[in-house]
Amino acid sequence: MQTPLTIVRRVADKLIRDTVFGYRLELTPVNGEFSNETVDGLQCVNFGRTFGLGRPALAYAWTQLVAPRDQEITVQIEHNDGCKIWLNGQVVYERTGDRDICLQYDERSLEMSSQCRLALRQGTNTLLVKSHTRGKEWCFYLQPPSLKGAVVAPGTAPKIGLRGVPHVDDKVAELTNWLVVGPFYNSRRDLAAPLPPEAEFIFGKMYAGLDGAVTWTIPKIEVLGGIIARQPWGSLYHWSYYNGGTAWAMQHLAEAAGEPRYADYAHRFCDYHLGGIPFVEYQVKRLNAVNSANHFIIESPLLDFTLAPSLPFIHRLQCEKDFSNREPYERWIARMLDYARTGQVRLPGHGIYTRLTPVKFTTWTDDMFMGIPFLLQAAEFVTAEKLRRELFDDAASQILAFNTQVWDDEAQLYWHARYSDSPVKLPHWSRCNGWAIWAMTEVLLHLPPSHPQYAAILKHFRRHARSLAQFQRESGFWLNVLDRSDSRPEVSGTAIFTMAIARGLNHDWLDTNQFSRVAHKGWEALESQIEPDGTVHNICEGTMCSEDVNFYLQRPFFDNDTHGLFAVLFAGLEMERFRARTQPARNYPPAAPVVETLTAAV
Repeated sequence: MQTPLTIVRRVADKLIRDTVFGYRLELTPVNGEFSNETVDGLQCVNFGRTFGLGRPALAYAWTQLVAPRDQEITVQIEHNDGCKIWLNGQVVYERTGDRDICLQYDERSLEMSSQCRLALRQGTNTLLVKSHTRGKEWCFYLQPPSLKGAVVAPGTAPKIGLRGVPHVDDKVAELTNWLVVGPFYNSRRDLAAPLPPEAEFIFGKMYAGLDGAVTWTIPKIEVLGGIIARQPWGSLYHWSYYNGGTAWAMQHLAEAAGEPRYADYAHRFCDYHLGGIPFVEYQVKRLNAVNSANHFIIESPLLDFTLAPSLPFIHRLQCEKDFSNREPYERWIARMLDYARTGQVRLPGHGIYTRLTPVKFTTWTDDMFMGIPFLLQAAEFVTAEKLRRELFDDAASQILAFNTQVWDDEAQLYWHARYSDSPVKLPHWSRCNGWAIWAMTEVLLHLPPSHPQYAAILKHFRRHARSLAQFQRESGFWLNVLDRSDSRPEVSGTAIFTMAIARGLNHDWLDTNQFSRVAHKGWEALESQIEPDGTVHNICEGTMCSEDVNFYLQRPFFDNDTHGLFAVLFAGLEMERFRARTQPARNYPPAAPVVETLTAAV
């Protein structure tokens, strides 16, 4: 019989085989990351890259919008200096004067300073943009009013681009949504003075430009560095909490197995992202590819992309006192420590990490894991005793304060999230309950038992563990929505619960007679989903939060999604420790066969 350590090493070996920490050359996506052809993503016309900078000039951009019906939509606008917009020949926006571009990086969006109302008629509509520059910068942006977790209903957003435009080849439409013409002379930067492109739109006609004759063309096409082997759920190594968590798990596996190659995987993850920051900044800020690869590492005010993926960095600093690029690691962790203390938005009156999406002050159970483990690691890392105590106190206080917001005392489970100004109760999603109990185990591992809040946290951990044990299926799995029998068995939640219960047994927080069978059944269920080559099945895709339980019931499942892989690695490590403590192992009846049922449900 193979041990848990042997089994998770197969998963880790596959990660090493499959992960290439690098970029591949690819063309700029026509419509950003949300859509290929509809107005629910960011649009950018970079006049400066196409026509140059350093002198006053003017240019035009043209596209078409195809609406499924008569409708009015609001779009956000951002531009430098003066800009004028016509929809179907009618002016709908005009702003003159010198101004700088003002883009605000929000949690999952880019917010802009102006808006424009577009009354679209059913069918084809034309959009003409006139933009001038004083020579400093020269870009035009357009997007829906907010992309903060927005889900646009299928068939409702108008299409944008050049597909179907007479005399424009489809291959051109695959490259860009816009045509441009310029630059034109405009030393006074006067939007009122008309130029021929405002009166006519004719391919093949030449106009008197700033440097000679010009005609309609396409903007400069950028070649970007993209992620290699991207999957529907993401990739094995892009900047995210679940890939940072995977690197963190590989560090722990290296220590347990005595195999440096697993730690090397984590080091390559960290070095790739630290070394790549200048390149990411170039793509995001110079090329205006704001949704390009790893963009969330740049100014993203969200724990998913700050504290959580930084765990392998601080772990290496603690465990390895001397390595060649230690200084950049220290700078990064100093930046994250400052963010943990003063940068992340907190719920007024409660002091816990909260979010501005989908509404202001939405408390996510996920953030118990996204932020609190980093506080604990930082407390172990810093040398100032006062700061160390502050970080421990913050972690302990947040655990208990989260329970006042997202703990459902009636169900003895966590809701996925809570809107601060609404009584709406969200579903008891499996993985969010996992994030909560995982965070509690981290506090119990690191917080001194003499801490005044330790006993209350241990009490709640036991309460949650007892409740979770009641929701475990006979197969050993937990369902994706814990209290819905029509929900599917799911691997990531099962892995986290198995890990947390095994950790509780290993540290005598839980009673062996009551919980050992729960842990063993959970691990047997996980084993059934791990192939000999290390493939792991049936991991729920990441998700926004919703009050609609069907949103969770219908989430797609994938193989090898790192949302679940790093939980499987940690579960195996805790089960290996539990096996070592309890040898000779007791023989439990095998879990009911579930592979066929799970596979059929995909």
